[in-house]
Amino acid sequence: MREWQVKRRQRTRQLIELGGLVVKAGLVDLTEDDRAALYGALLTLAERLRSDDKSSALALWQRKGKRAFDAEREAKASPPSS
Repeated sequence: MREWQVKRRQRTRQLIELGGLVVKAGLVDLTEDDRAALYGALLTLAERLRSDDKSSALALWQRKGKRAFDAEREAKASPPSS
C-alpha cells in the first residue's frame, strides 16, 4: 500500500472516531443535528484553548472524559443486576 493511502486511511479513521465522540457525548441529539450549533460550540472550545485558561480547561476536560470512559467500561464489564 502506498504511503498516501496509509495516511488517507489514518485520517479517515481519526475523523470517524472524532465524529463518534460527538455522538457519544449526546451533542447530535441535544442540538437536533444542527451543524451550525455544533460548529459554534467547537469554535467556543477552541477559543478557550487559545486563552490563558488552556491548561486548566484541558485538565478539567481530561479528568471528566477519563471518568466517563472508565464508567462506561465498568458498566460494560459488570453484569446487569436483577
